[in-house]
Amino acid sequence: QVQLVESGGGLVQPGGSLRLSCAASGFTLDYYAIGWFRQAPGKEREGISCISSRDGTTYYADSVKGRFSSTRDNARNTVYLEMDSLKSEDTAVYYCAALVRLWCGTNWRTSVYDYWGRGTQVTVSS
Repeated sequence: QVQLVESGGGLVQPGGSLRLSCAASGFTLDYYAIGWFRQAPGKEREGISCISSRDGTTYYADSVKGRFSSTRDNARNTVYLEMDSLKSEDTAVYYCAALVRLWCGTNWRTSVYDYWGRGTQVTVSS
């Protein structure tokens, strides 16, 4: 069964950090670019990051640039999103998604992703 499962979400104070994981099963992430998206209540889904497959080239939305970092461990079939200096406006459900190509490309936000996880809640609050 093909699955992406996010984990690592939770409640954190402003200025704190979290690391999200996106674990794949039923397929290998070697041939997929991985995007991270988030959706806050009442807002549209926002693409925040993408990491390419072979060389790990990363892209970030301006809203998270310099605070978030995406890495991947293809041997573990897992991608990570390190989130630092968290703000209340980062509160959202976070999703990872797999795109069946090696490179994110400049259109990574609007590409049609092949697999999606079910999301993990991140709440930033004091």
